Amino acid sequence: MTATVQTTTAQATTGAALALGDDALVLSHRLAEWAGHAPVLEEEVALANIALDLLGQARVLLSMAGDEDELAYLREERAFVNLQLVEQPNGDFAQTIVRQLLFSTYQRFLYEALAGDPVFGPLAVKAVKEVAYHQDHAEQWTLRLGDGTDESRARMQHGLDALWRFTGEMFKPVEGLAGINWQELEARWLASVTEVIERATLQVPESPRAGAWAAGAGRQGLHTESFGRMLAEMQHLHRSHPGASW
Repeated sequence: MTATVQTTTAQATTGAALALGDDALVLSHRLAEWAGHAPVLEEEVALANIALDLLGQARVLLSMAGDEDELAYLREERAFVNLQLVEQPNGDFAQTIVRQLLFSTYQRFLYEALAGDPVFGPLAVKAVKEVAYHQDHAEQWTLRLGDGTDESRARMQHGLDALWRFTGEMFKPVEGLAGINWQELEARWLASVTEVIERATLQVPESPRAGAWAAGAGRQGLHTESFGRMLAEMQHLHRSHPGASW
């Protein structure tokens, strides 16, 4: 292998680690925003645990790309390459559950596909067990709220309608993740979430997930309006006390 090929491969691996790490980091922070605001104490603990799982994944992945603290707290907005889905505001509890269902189902199938990867395999084997819980948690709440009261069903449907357009970006190939059949991954994801949505007596949105009308350029460093505010909050303490140790 020539030096040029080795460099290109290393850059692709770094880019993939950043993409997956940023997904986990940003969603972890969004879920942490529920601290003190969850509807019941049990969910306070559950959402915090999911956030910690994702933060652990983010630390491993960002460490593969460089200094984890610098990458998390000193990059500018355009340098983050997370999916736009994970940066969307929490909204109400129903919308948070919808976001978690859509993402954790994708993340589980992706990590299952990466389990044999020489670079990402060790992380994937451990993380898929965590993500399976995240997915189950979201599925159970989707069924409970979707097939609940008129109000809870309406809120879940609103969350689906608001977030569905962000899901197509998940299946755009990420350079550095070798051996992933993205079309098959998308088909598995769609079948899984559709089954849960229909059991919850909800409707799969008709808006497209890909093409001119779909959102999604997070992998290119383009983010939605709320992301900048979230990033400023997340980075404030570190930037206010540069070089401090805790």
